[in-house]
Amino acid sequence: MTDILHIGSEVADALAAGDAVVALESTIFSTLGLPEPANRACFQRVVAALRRGGAVPALCGVLDGAAIVGADTAQVERLFEGSAKLAARDLSSAVAAKLQVGVTTVSATATLAAAAGIEVFATGGIGGVHRGAEHSGDVSADLEALARQPVVVVSAGVKAFLDVALTVERLETLGVTVLGWRTDRFPAFYVRDGGLGLSHTVDDGNQVAEALRAASVLGHRSGILVVNPIPGDAELDRAMIDEVVSKADDDARRAGMSGADVTPAVLAALVEATDSAVVPANIALAESNAAVAAEIAAALAQQR
Repeated sequence: MTDILHIGSEVADALAAGDAVVALESTIFSTLGLPEPANRACFQRVVAALRRGGAVPALCGVLDGAAIVGADTAQVERLFEGSAKLAARDLSSAVAAKLQVGVTTVSATATLAAAAGIEVFATGGIGGVHRGAEHSGDVSADLEALARQPVVVVSAGVKAFLDVALTVERLETLGVTVLGWRTDRFPAFYVRDGGLGLSHTVDDGNQVAEALRAASVLGHRSGILVVNPIPGDAELDRAMIDEVVSKADDDARRAGMSGADVTPAVLAALVEATDSAVVPANIALAESNAAVAAEIAAALAQQR
C-alpha cells in the first residue's frame, strides 16, 4: 500500500493468501449509474452474490487523492455520492490533484485491478463504439483498457446505446478475446441477443481460468471479455429499447453531449419510457455478472 494506491485490508489479505477477489467499478453504484436507493440495493446484491461464490469484493474509486481498491464501509458510502466519473486516463491527474471523491468506469477499474494484482472484474456493461462514430470518432476508452490489462471482465455485453457490430469489430482489431458465457450470441445489455454470433463459448469458470492462463503463457497480454446475457426474466423488449435509445441518443447529441455524458442521459430517458423497468433490469444483470465473476475468480484461486 502506498500514498497513491491503497488496497483495503480484506482484499490485501485475500490476495496474499491466493484467495478469490473480484474488482468492482464504483460508477454503477453511484447516482451517476443508478438512482437512489437502487444504487445501494444493487451494491448489496452484487456483494452478496460475490460472497456466496467465495469471492472478496474490491470496490474501486479515488478518495482524498488516493486510488482505492477494496473500499471499506465508510469509503463505500462516500463513493455512493460520487459525481466525478474517472476513466483510466483520469486516474493519475485525479490522484495528483488530491481529488476528494472520484468514481471509476470500466477502463479505470480494469487499470486499478491490474495494478493491485486482481484478475477478475465484474461490471454491468462495457462502453464501446458509439453510434455515428464514423463521423464523431466517439469510442470508449474501455476497449483500449481491455486490450492493455490482463484482466477478465464480466459484463452483459455493451451498453444499450452503442453500435454493437462496430464494438465487436473493434474488440477483434484490438486482440481482445471474447467468450460467451453459455451463449453463442453477443448480448446487448438489456437484451440477451445483440444480433451477432460469437466464435468462442464457455460453460464454467474453469474454462475461463484456463484461457487466461494460456494467454499468459503464450504471451497474449490482452484481457478477456466474458459476455453474460441478462437473466431471461429481466430481459426488456428489444424494439422498445432500440426506439427509446435512438431518440435519447439523438437528443443528447443535439444537446452537445458526447462520450461518458451520453450514458446518464440515455439511462434517464429509459427510466422514464419504461416506467423505471430498466432499474431492476440493471440490478439483475449486475448481480448475475457478479455470480459469474465469483465462479471464475474461485477457479483461478483453485488453480493457484
